[in-house]
Amino acid sequence: MSMDNTLHKGEQSRVLTDWRPEDTEFWGSVGKSIATRNLWISIFCLLLAFCVWMVWSVVVAKLPQVGFDYTSNQLFWLAALPGLSGATLRIFYSFMVPIVGGRRFTALSTASLALPALWIGFAVQNPDTPYLVMLIVALLCGFGGGNFASSMANISFFYPKREKGNALALNAGLGNLGVSVMQFVVPLVITAGVFGALGGEPQTLGDTQRLWLQNAGFIWLPFILLGTAAAWFGMNDIASARSSFKDQSVIFKRKHNWLMCMLYTGTFGSFIGYSAGFPLLAANQFPEVDVLKFAFLGPLVGALSRAGTGWVSDRFGGARVTLWVFAGMIACVAGVLFFLGIKDQPGAFWGFFAMFLLLFFFTGVGNASTFQMIPEIFRQEVARLMPNLDSAAQRQQGDKESAATIGFTSAIAAYGAFFIPKTFGSSIALTGGAEAALYGFIVFYVICMSLTWFYYTRRNAETPC
Repeated sequence: MSMDNTLHKGEQSRVLTDWRPEDTEFWGSVGKSIATRNLWISIFCLLLAFCVWMVWSVVVAKLPQVGFDYTSNQLFWLAALPGLSGATLRIFYSFMVPIVGGRRFTALSTASLALPALWIGFAVQNPDTPYLVMLIVALLCGFGGGNFASSMANISFFYPKREKGNALALNAGLGNLGVSVMQFVVPLVITAGVFGALGGEPQTLGDTQRLWLQNAGFIWLPFILLGTAAAWFGMNDIASARSSFKDQSVIFKRKHNWLMCMLYTGTFGSFIGYSAGFPLLAANQFPEVDVLKFAFLGPLVGALSRAGTGWVSDRFGGARVTLWVFAGMIACVAGVLFFLGIKDQPGAFWGFFAMFLLLFFFTGVGNASTFQMIPEIFRQEVARLMPNLDSAAQRQQGDKESAATIGFTSAIAAYGAFFIPKTFGSSIALTGGAEAALYGFIVFYVICMSLTWFYYTRRNAETPC
């Protein structure tokens, strides 16, 4: 059977039965166009997932204004819980693509976002909504967080090694833009009756100002339906990517899987944790500033730096870039501490904000560099651990292990969306300030920097990459 006929039937059934991205002729003639289409649909769906996942970072800042009588610690819990559930779901989602299929699971997981988006819209309209219900809605927003693991694992199967790093950086970086898009869009749409009578009555602030806080959830529903349809009818499953959980679970025996969990927690865990916690932290420390006007800029910088710097790691090596990223993050957190120490002085907020923007920038670069490291690490590891396999079998096994590791490391790192806001909240509750939390983050980044140097960048490193 010819390649063209095989692909034609695969396209009709949306299952690619002949997929050889490392074959230059195959890739140039038909493979790249199929991969590109799947990538852009994946990016759109992932962007929506991040919008829903992080929407509480804005909603919680407005709840007290519309009549919800919650303590600061209760508000930090609402901001943190989507991170907890999203990270936990990622553990399961990271293995689902080879079991269910990338097209099917992308469509189903995107459709699941409609539940929390709709429920938020109804829950925030009544200040008497029980706090337990608000906690459940916050947990359900974790559906959006879980989607990242399956999305990244899926895209990793579509691209050859020479383009995998850039494709993953685009998928993740532009998907991460959902945080910034949400933090920009929600403060705008809650000031207008976008859906008319269907959207419910506004909440009144003072004598004249009105808010439609429900729009923070409702605004995403049309796009979720569009993304679900695009994934179901426009994406593909790859037959050769199929494997059982048992086959994928070999990564739990791989030391470098756990090491990369640590490093990616330092980069992505920081990005998503600061995205969730920064608006509330800044509002707490600088109450005179309308933080929501600027909060979207941090995740925007982080997402764009991730999408735009994948080539840096391809050129200079992912581990070397990661090492310098952690050095930069340590310096930025020290800068945040400095400006918090002089927060009563004029201009202190802008120094604080600038340090966070730089911190977001470094997290984005590090997100790209750590994911560039994973396929190279497992290419070397499979060749070392399975020398009896031929080169084609080693490459396929390496792809499966790196895809599973990409998904699993993203699951562990996503707990940053819970721990960072919660650590800020606990630090403020126990000590009256966020400094204790920030010193703890510096210690963690020093550990990550040391591990990167010892295993991946020093002379005679175990797995140089």
